Amino acid sequence: MTYTLGMTDERPIPFIDLVPQFNAMSEEIMATVERVFKEQKFILGEEVSELEREIAEYCDARHAIGCNSGTDALIIALQAMGIGEGDEVITTPFSFFATASSICRVGATPVFVDIDPDTYNLDPRAVEEAVTPRTKAIMPVHLFGQCCEMDALWRVAQKHDLQIVEDACQAIGAEYQGRKTGVLGSVGCFSFFPTKNLGGAGDGGMMTTDDPELAQRLKRLRVHGDVGQYEHIEVGMNSRLDALQAAVLRVKLRQLDHWTEARQRNADRYGDMFRQEGVLDSIALPKVGANRRHVFNQYCIRVRHGNRDALMQELKARKVGCAVYYPKPLHLQKCFKHLGYRPGQFPEAEAASRDILALPSYPELPASDQARVVTAVTEICHEFRAARSQKRAA
Repeated sequence: MTYTLGMTDERPIPFIDLVPQFNAMSEEIMATVERVFKEQKFILGEEVSELEREIAEYCDARHAIGCNSGTDALIIALQAMGIGEGDEVITTPFSFFATASSICRVGATPVFVDIDPDTYNLDPRAVEEAVTPRTKAIMPVHLFGQCCEMDALWRVAQKHDLQIVEDACQAIGAEYQGRKTGVLGSVGCFSFFPTKNLGGAGDGGMMTTDDPELAQRLKRLRVHGDVGQYEHIEVGMNSRLDALQAAVLRVKLRQLDHWTEARQRNADRYGDMFRQEGVLDSIALPKVGANRRHVFNQYCIRVRHGNRDALMQELKARKVGCAVYYPKPLHLQKCFKHLGYRPGQFPEAEAASRDILALPSYPELPASDQARVVTAVTEICHEFRAARSQKRAA
């Protein structure tokens, strides 16, 4: 398909715009919110239990347990597995901070390994090499909405008797070999932060599992370890999902696959337009692994020749929204200095942090705005190319 590109419209293009999504379903959402207010039942209750049932059905999990955030979901999952002081959890240095902080919050130690440069997810070979007698779990992150190479991780986990905690906070609805995130490990952890593929009107999280005993522990840990009648058999935390959030999410869940398909169309359109413009010597497009359903929570290109920051600045000057996920890998964060990692230790993660740039990709993004994004990227990359040629000729 041939696309006509142009820059005739000078409106700012937001990186993400939640308003069109709300406008399309505002009457139903506001009616739902009003119902919750009339009932005055705000904590857990039927709205939460119904959302849990619907999420479990969507993920094909036996149990789903709501909590206050994706971060809390990770913490509670680790705590429920008995992971704590002296234990190690292998994970990626190229992720949102909560991936590693959740491990620290239960007293365990995050052990970082490098990533696959094509998918930005954990390199299973590096995971195998990092296992020690203290390793208790692997925490793969299905980054940007694409599943990790789970076959290889399952083999490592089985060989060494390890648990797998899925950080699926960016990947609800993503699939690996036909199975959805949330059932690819011992516990799946989701975030309902407003900008996620399924976003609430504030913070919210969910944990999924097929293990009934683990599900019961997850449930009580979110309410201070209470089993009822103020009987606390362990120390948990206050991490209840609000009924208001659950009610809103139930309305939005019905549209999730429709929105995912729109994100996938955006990704396909970007790929077609960038290839048509002949700029693949300047940028690299996202790669989708075999037997995966990528849900594109972010659409990330890699900018070649060390031009990422310059491209980002030029795009913002042209009122084109963009963002970097993530500018500094976790092993180089100041708070993890005591772990002893050094620059250059994980070259693929560090290269991704230098090169990656996320472009607008939300479901309601107009095709005309995508064309403007591609035109801007193309023009700027041509300018960079000309500058390189002049430098070589000088």
